[in-house]
Amino acid sequence: MTSISSQAVVLQLGAFTSLNHQRSCFDYSKSLFSLNKKGSSCLAFTNEIKRLLRSTNCKCQRTDTTSSFGDLTANANLSDTTNGALKFDLPHTIDSAATNGGFGKKSIEEEAWDLLRDSMVYYCGTPVGTIAANDPNDSSTLNYDQVFIRDFIPSGIAFLLKGEHDIVRNFLLHTLQLQSWEKTMDCHSPGQGLMPASFKVRTIPLEGDEFATEDVLDPDFGEAAIGRVAPVDSGLWWIILLRAYGKCTGDLSLQERVDMQTGIKMILRLCLADGFDMFPTLLVTDGSCMIDRRMGIHGHPLEIQALFYSALLSAREMLAPEDGSADLIRALNNRLVALSFHIREYYWVDMKKLNEIYRYKTEEYSYDAVNKFNIYPDQIPPWLVEFMPNQGGYLIGNLQPAHMDFRFFSLGNLWSIVSSLATQDQSHAILDLIESKWSDLVADMPLKICYPALEAQEWRIITGSDPKNTPWSYHNGGSWPTLLWQLTVACLKMNRPEIAEKAVKLVEKRISGDKWPEYYDTKRGRLIGKQSRLFQTWSIAGYLVAKQLLANPDAAKILVNEEDLELVNAFSCLIEGNPRRKRGRKKQSFIV
Repeated sequence: MTSISSQAVVLQLGAFTSLNHQRSCFDYSKSLFSLNKKGSSCLAFTNEIKRLLRSTNCKCQRTDTTSSFGDLTANANLSDTTNGALKFDLPHTIDSAATNGGFGKKSIEEEAWDLLRDSMVYYCGTPVGTIAANDPNDSSTLNYDQVFIRDFIPSGIAFLLKGEHDIVRNFLLHTLQLQSWEKTMDCHSPGQGLMPASFKVRTIPLEGDEFATEDVLDPDFGEAAIGRVAPVDSGLWWIILLRAYGKCTGDLSLQERVDMQTGIKMILRLCLADGFDMFPTLLVTDGSCMIDRRMGIHGHPLEIQALFYSALLSAREMLAPEDGSADLIRALNNRLVALSFHIREYYWVDMKKLNEIYRYKTEEYSYDAVNKFNIYPDQIPPWLVEFMPNQGGYLIGNLQPAHMDFRFFSLGNLWSIVSSLATQDQSHAILDLIESKWSDLVADMPLKICYPALEAQEWRIITGSDPKNTPWSYHNGGSWPTLLWQLTVACLKMNRPEIAEKAVKLVEKRISGDKWPEYYDTKRGRLIGKQSRLFQTWSIAGYLVAKQLLANPDAAKILVNEEDLELVNAFSCLIEGNPRRKRGRKKQSFIV
């Protein structure tokens, strides 16, 4: 990618004769100058031309969004308006080759920032997100040209840490507006508070004016997704990002807005709603999170529980104290205690716990049973006995009656560390396991989304013979570079940055040359994924966030939830009071 070296841009006004249109064109040229001055890529320059031309004619209402191109110097001088043209003299731009010792070679970080900015999406002239992938050579975009809530999180964090806050603010505001949209599939509507999986900006012509257009947001709540599954994690990630925005910018006015407070409460009420479940964990279907295809994670997957716990803690920080929130906060606190106890007590496995499970008695009908979930010892898979190190452990992927999913799921374990859902000892043990099993979980490319892969008959039964989730590919044991940023946050929280640094060095060896793939295949992650998209935005953003945080470890605090002393005390009371206590007459509700 090379910078633009032209010294003047002449804009033909044509039919634009009003002063307002001249001002729009003035802003247009200033933005082009800003990009030129920064040595941006040709693709970014072209995208900016399209955006500004659209915003000149766009008739959309502009509310609280802000533009990221407001701080421009007065180096672009209006020189002539003769013959209906505005001319701006742009200062000479130094080519990128000259600034890099004449070689023209950008660093990986510089390339990543160019690619991240090239992926930005604009609504009515303001940035509102980043598309999932931006491969100029791929004509089959499917839904990779949309802004996904979960995919934007690392992009948003990267922009926040860079000091570019507007795009994150705009994203939070516009996705909040989408929350209230009517959502139906086959005449059925989900509960209020559901956030979309993704949205797309569509530009449509206005009737009666062939030159005027309107930008519209087109959300997908799961109606168009593969499997038609609602995204449970979207609302949880939205709350986490809102808290990160406030902590990073120091601007708490956004989270204090009435509409934001209402949005938080709607998500909480949806998650805390009454149901049939006896457990404090969220019950979800397959495909409702990062693993958005059938992979046998239906039930109570760890990833959802870790995000749920983090979102509850984040929401409690942001909720304004008022009479109307008292019941909600009480239910939230009760759920936090129950959820932390449940995950720490029943999801944890190490050699000691493995020996305990191996000797479980079954069919225990009593209130003080040791094997509460009637787990049969024969469920312990042979690979686990070899995989489990003497020092280290992890939180299993799922727990249901008579079923423990012993697979290691990276995101769930890492975010359990970040959110303090795991104890201090458990958090260190998880990182000990990652170090001990580096050749299995990291190998040539960080990081396995889950381990091990489903193979043979197990793959056919659980995935339905999914051709995309073949063994050691995609969600079935594939290696995902985007997980680098969650690994980095977890390592920094536990003061073990050397693990993240080692992983970053591995990524830097090949990801740029491989064109920033979505995922890698094979046990060691040696091959680019068979159906992997190139220039995948969250692979790019994940790398940038990891580099930013390693350069400034204190910045990780915007994402970390420190362990709550009140929760620790309540958890201790549960342990001391014997969790297998007798049934009482009155049960305190964990639900709104």
